[in-house]
Amino acid sequence: MKKPKIDWQEAIKPLLKKYKNTAHPLEAENLYQMLVMVVLSAQTTDNIVNGLAPDLFNAYPTMQSLSNASVETLLPFIGKARSFLKKGKWLIAIAKEVKQDTNIPLNLPELTKLPGIGRKSANVILRYAKAPAEGVIVDIHVLRVAPRLGIATGDEATKMEKQIMEALPQKEWDAGMAMSFLGREICKPEPLCEKCLMNKVCAYYNGWL
Repeated sequence: MKKPKIDWQEAIKPLLKKYKNTAHPLEAENLYQMLVMVVLSAQTTDNIVNGLAPDLFNAYPTMQSLSNASVETLLPFIGKARSFLKKGKWLIAIAKEVKQDTNIPLNLPELTKLPGIGRKSANVILRYAKAPAEGVIVDIHVLRVAPRLGIATGDEATKMEKQIMEALPQKEWDAGMAMSFLGREICKPEPLCEKCLMNKVCAYYNGWL
């Protein structure tokens, strides 16, 4: 069946409505914590990062305290995260550069200059801070969901982000996180298509791929 032309600005609205204001699965209590947890979460599950967070932030409650850490003193708290040695070095370098929680930048160019923070991480931090969206969150779930829906193609995060940004106005760029939630709950590797609120416009479900 030939794929119809989808007005994604209209089609994405039910998904945005369902997940509007849904908190990120990383259980941060402030912007400093979210930044640290986002860095630790690369290739590590949110549950693992949420589990190590209480002891980590009890020991290092602020950016200033983290700037005084060494890799050796930090490792006992982050050892369950994948690539913990590299991430420990990144976090200390960030803390020494930023110095204070109030100095955490809230724009994508400055965030992505910090060690260990790419576009996805920066977009997550900006969303947590309720700052204006400057991009679209593309995580492992979005990499699966967006091509199935048909709003984007390929398997490269930066290119997929660009496609989604072109398909939607800036005010709807939270669609990235909404697709991530959909991927966690419904559009899993084995999708629950019959339960999906997007199946009417989904290329995978309708055989348009």
